[in-house]
Amino acid sequence: MKNITTLLVPAVIAGLTLLSCGEPEAPVAAAPVVAHRSNIPPLAPDNIVSIALGSADHTTLVAALQAADYVTSVAASGPLTVFAPVNAAFDALPAGTVEGLLKPEAVDDLRNILQYHVTTSALETATFKDGMIIAMANGAKVTMGVKDGKYTINGANIVASVKASNGILHIIDAVLLPPTK
Repeated sequence: MKNITTLLVPAVIAGLTLLSCGEPEAPVAAAPVVAHRSNIPPLAPDNIVSIALGSADHTTLVAALQAADYVTSVAASGPLTVFAPVNAAFDALPAGTVEGLLKPEAVDDLRNILQYHVTTSALETATFKDGMIIAMANGAKVTMGVKDGKYTINGANIVASVKASNGILHIIDAVLLPPTK
């Protein structure tokens, strides 16, 4: 992975350092849905959900966690590895996809997609091997890629990694869609 540089973290998680690899990216487009803190319980300042809440690039992910009623689960003691798509990754999905998934009648599909972004162990990039298969929380598997110091999951780039009190958050540039059954 390229040299690690510090990302800016909002005051909500003051003192917490986000580590990013690579060059600065272009500004991320606004998410179609803004997460609201009203139904989020008090959280430790350095767990996976708190880190996502403090990131302007993860408002869509937080809204999805809320809609799926997964905030408490992902904020639990862990260990977890969460592959967290940025807002731009959700924006790249076909028009209406995110809004459709956030509807109550689509909660099972949303939960399946979110579970496909989580595994129940803390995996650092140093443990990834090219072609490595990892089982995700929904029972499906992903394939890791490692080439020239860059890491991917099912072809999505891991652009940053952040250690949390309950695991690791790997920031990715695409939404992982589970295989159809």
